[in-house]
Amino acid sequence: MCGIVGYVGASDATPIILDGLQRLEYRGYDSAGIAVIQNNHVQIRRDVGKLANLRQKVDASPVSGHIGIGHTRWATHGAPAERNAHPHISMSGEYVVVHNGIVENYLELRDELSAEGVKFKSDTDTEVIVHLIERFACNGANHDLTESTRKAAQYLRGAHAIVVLSKRVPDTIVVVRIGNAGGVTLGLGMGENFIASDIPAILEHTRHMIFLENRQMATVTAHSYQVQTLDGQPVTSVIHDIPWDPISAVKGEHKHFMQKEIFEQARSITDTIRSRVDFERHEVILPELNLSVEQAKALSRMVTIACGTSYYSGLVGKFFVEHMAKLHVEVDYGSEYRYRDPILDQNAAVLAITQSGETVDTLAAMEEARDKQATIWSIVNAVGSQAMRLSDGYISMNAGPEIGVASTKAFTASIVDQYLLALYLAQLRGTLSADQQKRYLQDIARLPDLVGRTLEYSHEVEHLAAQLYHYRDFLYLGRGINYPIALEGALKLKEISYIHAEGYPAGEMKHGPIALIDEAMPVLTIALQDELYDKMISQIEQAKARGGIVIALATEGDTFIKSKADHVIYVPETPYFLSPVVAVLPLQMLAYHIAVWRGADVDQPRNLAKSVTVE
Repeated sequence: MCGIVGYVGASDATPIILDGLQRLEYRGYDSAGIAVIQNNHVQIRRDVGKLANLRQKVDASPVSGHIGIGHTRWATHGAPAERNAHPHISMSGEYVVVHNGIVENYLELRDELSAEGVKFKSDTDTEVIVHLIERFACNGANHDLTESTRKAAQYLRGAHAIVVLSKRVPDTIVVVRIGNAGGVTLGLGMGENFIASDIPAILEHTRHMIFLENRQMATVTAHSYQVQTLDGQPVTSVIHDIPWDPISAVKGEHKHFMQKEIFEQARSITDTIRSRVDFERHEVILPELNLSVEQAKALSRMVTIACGTSYYSGLVGKFFVEHMAKLHVEVDYGSEYRYRDPILDQNAAVLAITQSGETVDTLAAMEEARDKQATIWSIVNAVGSQAMRLSDGYISMNAGPEIGVASTKAFTASIVDQYLLALYLAQLRGTLSADQQKRYLQDIARLPDLVGRTLEYSHEVEHLAAQLYHYRDFLYLGRGINYPIALEGALKLKEISYIHAEGYPAGEMKHGPIALIDEAMPVLTIALQDELYDKMISQIEQAKARGGIVIALATEGDTFIKSKADHVIYVPETPYFLSPVVAVLPLQMLAYHIAVWRGADVDQPRNLAKSVTVE
């Protein structure tokens, strides 16, 4: 949940940046730092822990200047430590960077730079960025900060928000956004300008804001800004006038909280990965689970209990744990679990998944498990909630506040947390080879970028919604690991648009639901190019033969499916076990846009509550 704040203008940058970082504390962090250009030198102050520690360091050794950047960090590469805190500085001391995101190819870049004589001072992936910028500044770019940053950014794989300072141009900040690892907002003032990863950080100073899009960068001074693409093409950006009231301010450029939360998922997934993976040693780190090697090896099975969307997340997680950790998993509704006599003992683990941590049915199921002496874990978004307190160990989703009643980013975050849990169990139980563990972790490092690329299809999904919103019934079909995504897609449509929809395993269609298919029944099929692709094509053909309107969710580059389906929504090719995270995004967007077309109350749908605290 990294936070970024930057300032250039006539005022002292230090208090503006520190106050801005304070307003982003709700996102969580494990270290913080600030860089200010003072008397033509880059002055850096960093510390671990809360922002108060950084403030004390600044008070003890003051720094001031008219341009600076600050950062709060959740660790991904490198433990929480002062040397790993941002900002990071180049060898010459002339360039400094803060960064949100994961550099997927940082090991390759680090080796390349080390061979050129670069000495690294941290364990982070971010440090390669500042050394790349210095390399290009010294080799042909004539110390042009914008051009050097552009060239460096083109070497990076993954999704990123990058902010750069240089004492060679002490009146300029350069900002880059690639993908959707984090937002980048420019705040426009009179004789001063601001940078932030989220609106509340700078709303006190200005309400005139520009939101950078994917693969855009900006060069910002106190009196000007220029936005262009990473290819150097100029961009005319829309200036948004943000209302002063806190609700509208938090929504920013989005019409509804649900829309905002859909587009936050690249960032929320990055945040739930942060500090939990050592990408150099290829290990998962989950200390809050409180699990020893001996306890992990003694487990005989796992039971996942949840309600609603979280239940479907658990169905996906079952694939992870059984395949990676070789541990049998049952998934049960929290509302049903305690109404029989479940068989549990001290060798069973019960995993509760709950966004709020206060869902009464899930809590009751956890109490049942406690009575039967099972080990209890929880995956929870609300830190300090009842579910977390009841657990022997937990994983925090780190998704940030989810205001929309229909869960989106908490759903995908909980899937990623189960993926990490499965790898952690496999690590302790010794059920994966080192190469397998490495490959699965390399896959998860790519996920934020894949999510960002998928969200770029939002306009195509909105156009499709305009053609479908008047139908009254939908059928969603999926197989294997994406069958739960068919269930979740149907639930989203029901929740916010009030359209009847059913999710079904595609292989069961001919055992009943096929009787419903006609020209008034759109059938959405999840037909990604995996081992079940041919079987899904068969289901599409059966639906078409009965007059059904077929919407296919397909892999980029699949032109064959266009001859079979009436409409195609594409997603990027994704590793099989992570495909549910990518596949669900268009279904969330489709439900959202259909609901908007129907005039429904998207954020607060009728009869529903965010947290179900009564039976």
